[in-house]
Formats: sequence, structure tokens, C-alpha cells
Amino acid sequence: MMIFCGNKILLRGNKYDFADGEISGPDVISCSRDLPGAWQNLPAWLDVKESGTLGDGVRLVGLRDFWHIAGDKAFSEASSALQFCVWFRNARYCSRCGGEIVPHSHDFGRECEACGAVYYAPISPAVITAVEHEGRLLLAHNSAWTNDRYSVIAGFVEPGERLEEAVRREIMEEVGVTVRGIKYFGSQTWPFPNSLMVGFTAEYEAGEIVPDGAEILKAGFFDPEEIVRMNIPDKASIARKLIDNFLASHSVNTL
Repeated sequence: MMIFCGNKILLRGNKYDFADGEISGPDVISCSRDLPGAWQNLPAWLDVKESGTLGDGVRLVGLRDFWHIAGDKAFSEASSALQFCVWFRNARYCSRCGGEIVPHSHDFGRECEACGAVYYAPISPAVITAVEHEGRLLLAHNSAWTNDRYSVIAGFVEPGERLEEAVRREIMEEVGVTVRGIKYFGSQTWPFPNSLMVGFTAEYEAGEIVPDGAEILKAGFFDPEEIVRMNIPDKASIARKLIDNFLASHSVNTL
């Protein structure tokens, strides 16, 4: 099973799949082996308190670093397990009546023992889009980044909004241009803390690039030769997959 402490996963060397009882000592918050029925089909996890002693020869790494160690399949499994861990930590009582919520046996839901309200782990969909114009790609620098990193435009989907509408709105809000030819690219679970990233490609339609000055500080269209020299997201992310797809379509390879 995978062992989590806070939002990090425990490793011994590069090992992340531990036998039951192999790590002992810290206080347990939740454990998949204690759950009924359908829950046994999920990746097995043990969630322990950060104040506990984990023992010698182990370390904790964030999921971004874990991807580099273990690859896509293990990252996906860890992403699923961690999101359930966080949900169990943060949602213990019914928001309708305050009663305790307990796991279903037949699906991945939890039900209030007092009033019967049913809850499922929250997932926050977000769109992320590679916008191309005359052989160049739209990249932007976010105010939250401490280095001179650039990436494609992304943002959360709002209630009642279709994914394509979210693409158009986010790009207009953040850099002031319109797009057309929106096409689905792919998706990725992104457990920071509970996002589902839905990737698209699109073509520039009209407008002048004007960063919003709050979330986006700098933005522009960049040639492939410029992009390979820039600080861009690592290969763990769908942002990088979108950028690499653009570069590959222009016969440019990145490591």
C-alpha cells in the first residue's frame, strides 16, 4: 500500500508499495484496508499524522517529484489514493446536519448515519489550452511563480459552464484574445489538491494580448526555437504535453 503523510508520499529508497504493517509507529488517520466492499478496488493507502515518527531510512516526497521516480501509472494511482486521503481528513461530518459520515459498501460514496445525505469526493475540473497563431504558441507567466516560468493558459470551470466556454472565458480574462477551432487534446488527474485537467488546442482568432495584471503578468506568442530555451513546466504535467505536442508538430524535439 502507499503511505501518505500530509500531502507527500513515503519512500524507502525508491520503494513506495509497502506491505501491511511494514511501517509502524505513526498515528493513522485513515486506511483503505479498513473500508468495506467497493473501496477495496482502489489503490491501497495508509494516511498517517504528520507528527508521527516514520522510522529510519524513509523520506517524504511531493507527487511532482514522485512522478519522476515512479512514472505515469504509479503517479495516477498515488493521485487517486491521495485525493481520497485528503477527503477523509477534511470531510468527517455531514454539512446538512452535522452527523458522522461513513463509507458505502457498494460504491465510493459516504453517507450520513443521521439524515442519509450522500457525499462523494470532490473533483474540480479545469481547462488548459495551447493556442497557436502563425506557427507560434501562446505562453504566459503567472504571478504565483517565483521564477521566469511560462506555460499555457489554464483555469477552473465555473458552475453551469461548458468546457469550451471555459476555454474562451479564461483566455479572454487572462490575456484578452479570442480563440476558435477548439479541439480536445487529453486529460490528466492533478491532485493539487483535487483537479482534473482537461486539455485543448485552439487557434488565435482576434485581439491584442493584454495580461490581466493580477494572475498573468506577461504573455506572448513564441516561436518553437524560443520555447526550447524557456523555463517551461516539467514532463509530469499536461501543460508540458501540450507544449511538446506543439513543438513536435514543428519538428522540434525536447528532452
